[in-house]
Amino acid sequence: MGKIVLVTGGARSGKSTFAERLFMKLSPQGGTYVATAEAHDEEMKERIRLHQASREASGYAWSTVNQSLDLPGWLSGEEQPTVLVDCLTIWLSNELLRAEQEDEERMEAQLECRIRDILHALQGIQQRDGVVVMVTNEVGSGVVPAYKLGRVFRDAAGRLNQRIAALADEVYLVTAGIPIELKSRMVEL
Repeated sequence: MGKIVLVTGGARSGKSTFAERLFMKLSPQGGTYVATAEAHDEEMKERIRLHQASREASGYAWSTVNQSLDLPGWLSGEEQPTVLVDCLTIWLSNELLRAEQEDEERMEAQLECRIRDILHALQGIQQRDGVVVMVTNEVGSGVVPAYKLGRVFRDAAGRLNQRIAALADEVYLVTAGIPIELKSRMVEL
């Protein structure tokens, strides 16, 4: 059966580095890195370049796929048993911007549909061998965003993270570069 791992934390917490190292340990023969970021400006291009250089320097057999929008469809059809997705919240923000452009009145419903799509894809992954490690940002610990789009994103990211964490076999929180496994310590009420 497949294994699903969720790695969360704040910005620059070390979650991607931890996720990559964990993934390499779980799948030493190599695997697919699914990048969700789109390079819309020079700063983002540089972030992407640094991530790529880090993977190349690791000596690990990464196969990189860029999947900024149809992540659920790609995951559903992927036969590769070992996949690292970095990052779910960037994918969700891409989906939010697309939904806003298509139909702002229905963007929240469209995001909810995409969240259901990715959960369905992950449930399918659980039925086959392999490992899927997903990186996501913990966005609910800050102030309430001043603008509607920010609030819609924050709320959708919170729902996405909760649902994937419920489905995942392991959930890690990375703070200040220190990973803590959460799911095994979960309190059942």
